[in-house]
Amino acid sequence: MKNQRQSNIKLAFGLLFLVFLLGVLWFRLYSGYSWVDAVYMTIITVTTVGFKEVQPLNETEKVFTTMLVITSIFVFSYAIKVITENILSKNNVGNFKKNKVKKIIDSLSGHVIVCGYGRNGMQVTAKLKDYKKDFVVIESDKEVITAHSQTDVLFVAGDAVDENTLRKAGIERAETIICALPSDADNLFIVLSARQIKPDLKIISRATEETSLKKLKLAGADNVILPDKIGGDHMANLVVTPDLVEFLDNLSVSGELDSINVEQVPFSKISPQGKEESIAALDIRKKTGCSIIGYKAPSGEYIVNPEPSMVIKKNSTLILIGRPDQIKSLKERYDV
Repeated sequence: MKNQRQSNIKLAFGLLFLVFLLGVLWFRLYSGYSWVDAVYMTIITVTTVGFKEVQPLNETEKVFTTMLVITSIFVFSYAIKVITENILSKNNVGNFKKNKVKKIIDSLSGHVIVCGYGRNGMQVTAKLKDYKKDFVVIESDKEVITAHSQTDVLFVAGDAVDENTLRKAGIERAETIICALPSDADNLFIVLSARQIKPDLKIISRATEETSLKKLKLAGADNVILPDKIGGDHMANLVVTPDLVEFLDNLSVSGELDSINVEQVPFSKISPQGKEESIAALDIRKKTGCSIIGYKAPSGEYIVNPEPSMVIKKNSTLILIGRPDQIKSLKERYDV
């Protein structure tokens, strides 16, 4: 197809040149015009601009000029058709979009790389969109990329186990990588490569088999998720503690602002000056209506329902719960 388009373009330009050459030679050799006048007459004839001829034409010259105009109209139409088809060809449009996507990806920093756009990958990107988090998707299946080409998802076509593909997705500038491929072996390889390229990168991976969990952790994954195990536990909990599970299901940690119930706030937002204070002294509930239900210490330890006397340390995180309007107040007050 590409060779055919190139042949058509060559033919179009060849015909244009032939018409131009024929006109110049006719006006120069038959009509006795100078070379400049011959070129001028040919141009105003084939372009049909309607300027006055250099000198009056005889009957033969009028016939030739008429034929030259008609021929040039057909040739120009064919050339425009061929050139337009080439400009609007699928490959060119695709290349243009690829270059545009590449420029956007090259400008990203602190973004998330999602490896695989299957069911898990799509759920991940939907949540990231809710939080307006920049992300790039690596997908090896070109049909999947084509099927979602009209969306605003930034795709990098290629195999995520290839380091070059990871670099194209901007792994050196990324904040997190999520390995959502169906193969545990592929995810393991990505974890190893990602940790080697960027040691401080946050790595989250899914796993199909429980036996892969330890291997992925040893390879450098910060978190490993077992979707099947989570689904099974959730269904069992609906039998044992249905009301509790339904209540938790109704809590939203992402989405539109009018549906969020749980939020995390880092110490740097709570105390921009770096002053360490107790929960009681901060009095966040009085200021926003939100209640502190969890605390992540700088060491990584989680404390559920911390005491009011607990002092919030630097590099820690607070987990808060509230109604959507209270969460909105929290976000506005602490610029979350």
